[in-house]
Amino acid sequence: MSGTGEPRRYRQVRFSAPPGSTSLLLVRHGESEEAHIGRPFPLVDGHGDPGLAPRGLAQAEAVGRRLAAEGVDAVVVTNLRRTAQSAAPLAGALGLVPVVEPDLREVHLGEWEGGAYRQKVVDGDPLALAMFATQRWDAIPGAESNEALARRVRAGITRIAGAHPGERVAVFAHGGTIGTVLALAAGSELSRAAGSTDMGNVSLKLPSIHPMIGISSLPAVNHQPEFTAHCIKAEADQAVYDGALAMAWTAIASAPS
Repeated sequence: MSGTGEPRRYRQVRFSAPPGSTSLLLVRHGESEEAHIGRPFPLVDGHGDPGLAPRGLAQAEAVGRRLAAEGVDAVVVTNLRRTAQSAAPLAGALGLVPVVEPDLREVHLGEWEGGAYRQKVVDGDPLALAMFATQRWDAIPGAESNEALARRVRAGITRIAGAHPGERVAVFAHGGTIGTVLALAAGSELSRAAGSTDMGNVSLKLPSIHPMIGISSLPAVNHQPEFTAHCIKAEADQAVYDGALAMAWTAIASAPS
């Protein structure tokens, strides 16, 4: 009982990050250029290096506007140009020079680099089907294994956290590496191969969950109009962010070291 005789009440405590922790905003690059048979993408260290498509450039501008007021202290990109192009509007608005972290580059696709991966998946190549079934990148001839990808992604994230204690960092990376970061944080199996990494360039799928996440004009098809009207408010946006952050920290705290 309280001093007034009223029963004591205990509110749920709002999550706050531990002192000195690094907050990472993981951003997948915008939509990249189309692949064409007979015109492979240029390679950088063996990895396909397409630039952004016009839609991807528009996505980059929208992401820059969305994150400009989010207290970002640093911007990180990979050595593949689609991440640098995606980060450019935000970095320019904040006056920041992006830091390159090569270990967060996309998974190496072996013999399917240069755009062949897209063709093989669309055409239903037997090895693509095996990749989906096993959730193993190295079902592709010469491709990187899930374990090798996880080792370098962990090393890259560790370096970023060590260089930016107590800061918020926008990390522009790739579907395969972002999926691996989430798997490592949750202590789950590294089964992020193939279509499980396709986040629609943060524009196709998430708006149906919460309209404030994403940058497309697609309707929130899973919501009634009245519900959508509430979800697009800043309070709803903050609630989703807080909830996701709390779950991420819970996963990290409970994951085996």
